[in-house]
Amino acid sequence: METTEKKCRIAILASGAGSNAEAIVSHFAGNPAIEVALMVCNRKEAGVYERMQKWGIPCHTIGKAEWQPGSSGQQVLDLMRSEGVGLIVLAGFLAYIPESVVKTYEGRIINIHPSLLPKYGGKGMWGHHVHEAVLAAHETISGITIHYVTENLDEGSIIFQVQCEVLPDDTPDSLAARIHQLEHAHYPRVVEQMAMK
Repeated sequence: METTEKKCRIAILASGAGSNAEAIVSHFAGNPAIEVALMVCNRKEAGVYERMQKWGIPCHTIGKAEWQPGSSGQQVLDLMRSEGVGLIVLAGFLAYIPESVVKTYEGRIINIHPSLLPKYGGKGMWGHHVHEAVLAAHETISGITIHYVTENLDEGSIIFQVQCEVLPDDTPDSLAARIHQLEHAHYPRVVEQMAMK
């Protein structure tokens, strides 16, 4: 018999390989209170589709025109409303979020960033670009930041941060591997906390 309690339905927005998206889906598999309802991607060739299909997560492609400054965001909002989405989770999503979506989901849309914001955030700071900048600056620590999404890129209030050591012989790839471990360990847990609010 199905529970009558209202589930929190999550939408994941992703642009790349989808390892964080899969970590989140795996975390909530079988959870009666929280469900990943759908994944939205802006790139047809992204690896995230294969990962989501493996878990039976409905996938939607919304092209780049909808993710431009000045876009109404109506296609995104219509999809979220039709699916009863209560929380939007960005997991490696590399596109602008329309202002209407940010405002409609204020306090219910979050992102993860592979540095200790406010350092190494903003335009052009994603993936290996972040790790290259951290190493070029001879930082001794890096980490991840989970934050609310606002109209300003990577400037929303911080929800959670955790750091790791930058080793003397690190390369962008070796640092990225440790950052990914932090992401996979902590992001699903923070998403769960947000979903239960």
